[in-house]
Amino acid sequence: MLNAIEISPKVWWVGGLDWSERHFHGYTTERGITYNAYLIMDETITLIDTAKSTFTDEFVQRISQVVDPAKIELVVTNHVEMDHSGSLPAIHRLAPNARIVASAPAGVNEIRAHYGIEAEGVKTGDSICIGERTLHFVQTPMVHWPDNMVTWCPEDGILFSNDAFGQHFATTKRFDDENDLCEVYKQAKKYYANIVWPYGAQVQKAMAALAGLDIRLIAPSHGVIWRSHIPEILEKYQAWSTYQTEEKAVVVFDSMWHSTEMMAREICDAFIKEGVTAQLIDVKHTHISDIMLYLCDARYVACGSPTLNFQHDAAHGELPHLSARPLAEERPAHRHRVRQLRLGAARPQAGVRRDGEHEVQHGVPGHRPAVDPQRGAAVRAAGHGGQDRRGRPGVRRVERIHDRERGRPQHAVGPFAM
Repeated sequence: MLNAIEISPKVWWVGGLDWSERHFHGYTTERGITYNAYLIMDETITLIDTAKSTFTDEFVQRISQVVDPAKIELVVTNHVEMDHSGSLPAIHRLAPNARIVASAPAGVNEIRAHYGIEAEGVKTGDSICIGERTLHFVQTPMVHWPDNMVTWCPEDGILFSNDAFGQHFATTKRFDDENDLCEVYKQAKKYYANIVWPYGAQVQKAMAALAGLDIRLIAPSHGVIWRSHIPEILEKYQAWSTYQTEEKAVVVFDSMWHSTEMMAREICDAFIKEGVTAQLIDVKHTHISDIMLYLCDARYVACGSPTLNFQHDAAHGELPHLSARPLAEERPAHRHRVRQLRLGAARPQAGVRRDGEHEVQHGVPGHRPAVDPQRGAAVRAAGHGGQDRRGRPGVRRVERIHDRERGRPQHAVGPFAM
């Protein structure tokens, strides 16, 4: 078993390593998961978070390598989700007099609801002196749960960042500079794209609250600890949370008899000819969580689905991942910076539908472009009869639409079906 690791003088990593877990929150974790917890040996012995309940034994053994768990006097619960707090009842039994603090009111309420344990609430600006150190708390709601908060220890320059800056990556090496940095960045991006991406505004607020701190270590709840590449991961979070994109395209499709695949390949080739890096993805062979890794910072997104999906996927389970549905039955529920167009469709229909987090507007031939009244985006249907002028299936051009709110043109491509 991996021993407890001292990450800073008198601060120890005592978490758990899950080498075998391959699914978490609906996405693949091909490199396993780390449940990080940290023990601070000060006048008030303090535990930052716990571990998933199935790792309670090894978690307690690592604490015992440093101190008798019964001597823990303060437990900080940055997040009550089960992979963070599952071993809290065991710690409560071993150290029944330990003070437990969590974000108020959400964290306190969740601990009571899940475990029947009473905790004290803390809010942004609150702090607790534990001896030579003072712990400061900053609430970061919806990064990615309502109860989330981070803990700042200025004396050591350690930000116990909870889910922020984490990665699902099981490794015996606890620091960024001890691991393959490309893999660490990949897993950090995949984690952000699948867990945190919808909450960019909340991430921005959290980063603003932490601005100016002299951070020497970022100790997240999952993955490696950042010590040598802190500016780089902060820069990446700044880009991801403001939805900055790169000049690249992602063409995602599902196909029954290869017609939609032919269109997808045509679109992908068109991007390449224009000098745009393109990624062609068949959803039958790529998990959606891996697709999100590519979508996270792509400037162009095209999605293709057989129109037969609507008739068959619910009843027969055929091609359920990327189905085309009637457009007028649903209303847009969420605006997203990437808007989509139906390109090359044989018979475009009027209406609006919600496609995951994307708002989709469709125009009917002979009608004026559909306009999003909230964003002022003129959306034009392109193509005719499902073929270009040379009789080839697919799309001959990418339409430009203007984002009046942000004052700059943006590009969008969208659902194609055949």
